[in-house]
Amino acid sequence: MSQSERLQAIVLRRTDYGEADRILHLLTSAGRCNVIAKGVRREKSKLAGGIELFALCDVVVRRGRGELGILTSAQLQQFYRHILDSYERMQFGYEMLKLVNRASEQVDEPAWFSVAQQVLAQLNNMKVEQKLIETWFYLQYAGLLGDELNLRTDVAAQTLSPDKTYMYDSTEKGLRLAEQGDLSADAIKLLRLIQAKPLANVAQIGGITEVISACWLVARQHAAV
Repeated sequence: MSQSERLQAIVLRRTDYGEADRILHLLTSAGRCNVIAKGVRREKSKLAGGIELFALCDVVVRRGRGELGILTSAQLQQFYRHILDSYERMQFGYEMLKLVNRASEQVDEPAWFSVAQQVLAQLNNMKVEQKLIETWFYLQYAGLLGDELNLRTDVAAQTLSPDKTYMYDSTEKGLRLAEQGDLSADAIKLLRLIQAKPLANVAQIGGITEVISACWLVARQHAAV
């Protein structure tokens, strides 16, 4: 017996298959879902316009006994078209989808859908600092893989002090006390907010120009991408 399910989905990857089909790796609020879109590469396919990258899609998937579901319906719910206006944002969008695609194979966690959707929505907003978006993603990415950055104590298990500066220790995967460290109290405060709050909330934070680059570098190093 097969059954159909309607889902919100984000396309992580599309791979041509056979003469006219395409295999899709989808991210949904219920977790990862791999499907085949039959005939989607034909000129008059009704599915083609509903499975774009950088979009929130409304899909219907029929599940059977095989590993692949069958995509029976697809419509664009939200297309984040402004991402395509910036080469840098587009490149990071591709990187994000690639990383989430790989990570969700290891940890099939429904929260990946929320993370990807938030990143796409804010990348689409040209007023939001890109490094802030990337920093938020890398911290969420590491956390969902079970490696949340410790922003309370340093690698010596000492509570972080607002009067000290720190650096990221890639060997210990944590913050180390350093007189010439790039991470001031303001940077650590911002990292804590970024790690704890939804991206839309974080995007409202002002006055981050002086510290966001240091935060970005730490988040990227910790995520090891």
